[in-house]
Amino acid sequence: MFNVSRHPDLKTVLIASGLVLTLAMGVRHGFGFWLQPISQAHNWTRETYSLALALQNLLWGVFGPFAGMACDRFGTARVVLAGAFFYMAGLLWMALVDQPTLFVVGTGILIGAALACTAFGAVSGIIGRTAPESKRSWAFGISGAASSFGQFLMMPVEQRLIASVGWQGAFYVLAFLVVLVMVPMVVFLREPVAVKGTGPQQSILEATREAFAHRPFLLLVAGYFVCGFQLVFIGVHMPAYLRDKGILDPGVAVVALALIGLFNIFGSYYAGKLGGRYPKRYLLSGIYFSRVVVIAVFLAAPLSPLSVYIFAAALGLLWLSTVPLTNGVVAGIFGVKYLSMLSGFVFFSHQVGSFLGVWLGGYLYTKQGNYNTVWMITLALGIFAALINLPINEKAISRPLAVPA
Repeated sequence: MFNVSRHPDLKTVLIASGLVLTLAMGVRHGFGFWLQPISQAHNWTRETYSLALALQNLLWGVFGPFAGMACDRFGTARVVLAGAFFYMAGLLWMALVDQPTLFVVGTGILIGAALACTAFGAVSGIIGRTAPESKRSWAFGISGAASSFGQFLMMPVEQRLIASVGWQGAFYVLAFLVVLVMVPMVVFLREPVAVKGTGPQQSILEATREAFAHRPFLLLVAGYFVCGFQLVFIGVHMPAYLRDKGILDPGVAVVALALIGLFNIFGSYYAGKLGGRYPKRYLLSGIYFSRVVVIAVFLAAPLSPLSVYIFAAALGLLWLSTVPLTNGVVAGIFGVKYLSMLSGFVFFSHQVGSFLGVWLGGYLYTKQGNYNTVWMITLALGIFAALINLPINEKAISRPLAVPA
């Protein structure tokens, strides 16, 4: 089996990876604020910008397994360093390019690669390998809370930047900030020393085949598709949805998205903590079902700033709380040697869902003039995810011992 002979300081790894996640996810969660100003400045429909973010999310998933392989083989630090410069380039691209096809493709490739190298999939391996097994679920919860804090912190910052220096100037400031914060953190992302044991030594290809032949892994993949669809549709289209419904104050959307981030700090942390005590499959199923209830009540209730804030707080508790549980299940079943890669494969499904959620939101709005159909799809998928997580078997996979020569 894959062992660790020496643990780097877990606190240091959590702080460094947490700061990377805070900025990577915080900036990304605010992209919805640029939908209207960029569309108006370039005379585009909402579908163009939505397609750019959809492609970004899809390519984030496509690049994820490869970034994970690189993390597992060469170390997380090098991958995060590359991701910081991809992020800077992507933000500058979004500020400067006004040709729609180039904007969509460049944004998708650069930001997608940046997030693959700096977000959950990339850092999950080093966290899983550094944390003792008894603290692993808790450590994943801490990383999830860090990304949520980024959303809480960066929502008002990004909205204020757009208001004060314009939408292009806001991209310039964020590009500088990404490099300023992420690059120094690379020094502290030191991998634990791996020692080969007496058990079977898998190659990357063998580990991949094993995972995709294992039914619980496939169920996790299917459930995570739903998570991506729901989160990115709501995160990107919420500001425009509220405006269409008569809530014209942009501050309401800012506060709502910040509340999602604030409450998900607690949701992610306690999901990780509870995952160390209770079956993770039941917790995952409960989260998806709770999302269905929260969204249904929000759509049925009279819309007001107060109802938006209540919805955001409730949804925030459930927002990224699936992440520590999902990573915990993968680590528990397959171990931590190829955790970044396997998390990348699961996250690819999440990003396929993200692509469809953000793109369908823009496409169906353009066709129908409202978001009603996408909301209904969101509810139906939530029920599906709640059901398919229930039969997941979390038991560690059994591998035959190597036969001595």
